[in-house]
Amino acid sequence: MLKTRLTELLGIEHPVIGGCMQWISGPEFTAAVSEAGGLGVMSSATFPTPEEFRGALRRIKALTERPFAVNLNLFPALRPIDNRLYVEVILEEGGVTAVETSGGRPPEDLVEKLRENGVLLMHKCTTVRHALVARDMGYHAVTVFGSEGGGHIGDADLTFLSLVPRAVDELDIPVIAAGGIADGRGLAAALALGAEGVLIGTRLLLSTESPVHEAVKRRLLEARETDTTVILGSVHNRLRVWRNAAALKAAELERAGAPFEEIIKVVAGSLTREMFRTGDQDGGIMVCGQDVGLIREVKPVAEIISGMVEEAEAVLERMAALKG
Repeated sequence: MLKTRLTELLGIEHPVIGGCMQWISGPEFTAAVSEAGGLGVMSSATFPTPEEFRGALRRIKALTERPFAVNLNLFPALRPIDNRLYVEVILEEGGVTAVETSGGRPPEDLVEKLRENGVLLMHKCTTVRHALVARDMGYHAVTVFGSEGGGHIGDADLTFLSLVPRAVDELDIPVIAAGGIADGRGLAAALALGAEGVLIGTRLLLSTESPVHEAVKRRLLEARETDTTVILGSVHNRLRVWRNAAALKAAELERAGAPFEEIIKVVAGSLTREMFRTGDQDGGIMVCGQDVGLIREVKPVAEIISGMVEEAEAVLERMAALKG
C-alpha cells in the first residue's frame, strides 16, 4: 500500500489520478477509475450545457461512492462554456471531492467560491512558475506536466525528470507528476523524485472501459514511443498527439502558414469524437503521450491501477535492497 499526502488529502486508496480526456472521461469511465482506488476526473467540457453536466454528475454518483473530481477547462475553445455556471452545478449537486483546472490562470472568484464550499483544488501546470501561482491562489495540490505527455504541453518543453524535482523543491503542497507515466516504474520514479502521486492518461486510454473504438485501440497497441508528434505550435497551443494522417496534415498546414480556420478543419474535436465512435483511425487527432510505446495490452482499469501500484512497490523494495 502506497500512502502519501495526496492519498490522505483526497481520501483515495492509491496515489493515481486518471487524466481527464475529452469525449472519454464521462461518468462511466470516471467512476471506473475511482472504483479502482484512484481518483477519476470527469471532463465538464464534454457536456454542452449545465443541465447535461448536472445529469452526468448524478450518473457518476450513482455509479460510485468513492472520491472523484471534475475538470474545468480554461483553454480557449471554439465552443466555450461558462465555467461559473458549471461551478454552481457542482455546489448545488454536492459530492465532488475536488476540482481540477487546466489552461490559463483560474479566475480568483471561482477559486474562492470552491474553497469556501470545501472543494479541494488542483491545477495542471507545465512550469514551476505556474505552479507557484496556483499555490499562492490557495490550491491544495498541483500537477506538473512533462512534455512527454499527451495533450497541452506548453511552450517550455520541460520533461518529467527535470520538472518534478524542481516543483517539489519550491512547493509545500503535494505535487502530482504527469507525462509519460504508464507503469509502476514510472510511479516509483515519480515518488523517488518527491511527487506524492501520478496522473496517467494514455495508459487508461487503452483500457477495457475506455469508450474508444476497438480498431483504434488495436492500432495504438502497435505504436512506439516515436509515434507521437506536437502540433498547434503556430497558434501557441502545443498539443502532443498520435502521429496519424490527421496529425500529419495539421503539421503540413502549419508549415505552409495556413490560417487557423483551415487547420481547425483537421483538428476539430467533433472529428475526434467521430473517430472514437467509428474506428476511422485517421479521421481526427488523438491526444497521446510518448508512453504509448510501453503499452502492449488492453486491460480493465482496476488491473491497470493495481498492477501499477504492485510494480512500484516491487521497484521501491528492490531499490531499498541496494543499500545492502
